Amino acid sequence: MTKQEWKNRTVVTEFILLGFGNGPELDSLLFLMFLSIYIVTVTGNTLIVMLMVANRRLHTPMYFFLCNLACLEICYSSNILPRMLLSYLGGDRSISVNECFTQYYFFGCLAAVECYLLAVMSYDRYLAVCEPLHYPSRMNRTLCLQLAAASWISGFLSNSVLTFLISNLDFCGPNEIEHFFCDSFPVIKLSCSDTRVTGLVTSVVAGACSLPPFLLTFSSYLYIIITVMRIPSATGRKKAFSTCSSHLIVVILFYWSILAVYVLPHRNSQISPNKVFSIFYTILTPLVNPLIYSLRNKEVKEALRKE
Repeated sequence: MTKQEWKNRTVVTEFILLGFGNGPELDSLLFLMFLSIYIVTVTGNTLIVMLMVANRRLHTPMYFFLCNLACLEICYSSNILPRMLLSYLGGDRSISVNECFTQYYFFGCLAAVECYLLAVMSYDRYLAVCEPLHYPSRMNRTLCLQLAAASWISGFLSNSVLTFLISNLDFCGPNEIEHFFCDSFPVIKLSCSDTRVTGLVTSVVAGACSLPPFLLTFSSYLYIIITVMRIPSATGRKKAFSTCSSHLIVVILFYWSILAVYVLPHRNSQISPNKVFSIFYTILTPLVNPLIYSLRNKEVKEALRKE
């Protein structure tokens, strides 16, 4: 690009998040709905963290990882929903370029961390169900801390490259993002640079962060199902399944939506459907995690009653 051509272009300093539409009535409805979701999400996950810390009976590997997941969901929701609430409350849907890239960085990091944590939790359930005699020695405190730390560190490192590539693209206009938060593909679509390499790297990194944990999770539950089906009594099978059914529901909900958005081939016509899929893993998954784990888990319910 020549200097004259560059001067004729307008450098974008802010983006407009289109969200789910315009209109005072719709904005008020969406504000109340998302405010309620955010309050329930933060309150529910905070209660889980407090319960795990206060109740010594819940100081086990499974609840240690659940505590990490609850902290993650609080950060996840707080990265997206407060910004949405402000836009619906004041009507200003603009976001500066730097704020947009910052939001995307933390979103991508936390999404990767969740993939790794869900895989770690599935491995924990595999050891508990398939190798119960070796479970206490293998899933010791040191290993739990190492797995949790590796999940957080790997997640935050994985999205650094993508954020760097996207932030170095040129944005000359238009500046309207067809999404409710700053996500990679909708932002890349607005760039006036050559985005083929960035788009390819985004798909590769997203696949690398989600597919291996997904395959580990799938393999763990496959072995769990095979092991449980060999249990002769129906009561024993039901008890074994109850230890991992809650986690399986969360895994299905999370991966079904995130793989549909980032791993399947991306087309411009997929932006609107992707916006719908994104609701599941950015808003609904953090909301349902505390509900699923508290309502379906006997130990958590007993701890809640005692507290």
